Amino acid sequence: MIPLSDDNPTLRTPVITYLLLAAIAAVWVWIQGAGLSEVALAASVCDLGLVPGELTRLAPVGLAVPIGAGLACVVDREPINVLTPLTSMFLHGSWGHILGNCLFFWVFGNNVEDSMGRGRFVVFYGVCGLAAALAQVMVDPASPVPMVGASGAISGIMGAYLVLYPRVRVNMLFLFFLVPLPAWLVLLWWFGVQVLAGLPQLNSLSAEGGSGVAVWAHVGGFVAGVVLVKLFENPRLTSRRSGWRHRLHPEHP
Repeated sequence: MIPLSDDNPTLRTPVITYLLLAAIAAVWVWIQGAGLSEVALAASVCDLGLVPGELTRLAPVGLAVPIGAGLACVVDREPINVLTPLTSMFLHGSWGHILGNCLFFWVFGNNVEDSMGRGRFVVFYGVCGLAAALAQVMVDPASPVPMVGASGAISGIMGAYLVLYPRVRVNMLFLFFLVPLPAWLVLLWWFGVQVLAGLPQLNSLSAEGGSGVAVWAHVGGFVAGVVLVKLFENPRLTSRRSGWRHRLHPEHP
């Protein structure tokens, strides 16, 4: 199932959501070559993606991880590695990867921004992304496999949405049908899938790399969003939204 929209209009233009989506798209096009050049894509992932074993120095220098025909990422000790928890949040591995992340971000991000305000939201986004990176490093600290994608930070947005708007209807595409479901069901189902997908990785970790999908980053980001959302929400904005929604939908508390 794929989320397409929600029954949750915003009071203000989601400027930060727009800007973050634009930044992700710009990096994809200008730094990663829009996926059209396999070499450029591989170079961006290897140089700017987060490699747990490089941060922890548990992966041996020179260890090569194949990522394509005749292409491999090689573990190094470059100074840029300390910035990869941040740079990796703006990188993606394919068109499907970036489009999926941007869709989830658009559906859930604008309302969270509307409840936090722009300044708090951008900090919250970054903190959730870093928490997601930390979770993945903790689970597999010696991995030489690069991790890229905004999904860790977006998972934090989804966790925040669960706390703020559990009863809002989310329109999910199922086969060829649009099915409205409560946000709590959609988000808890998604979280459960991530945990179940990640459990086998706990028993199969090795210095040769993992499955290629950083599901524990998703879990870490989501949990961070749930835990931190109340610290970042703006009570004034939340109160305004609650009153406005009650006038539009008196049946919802």
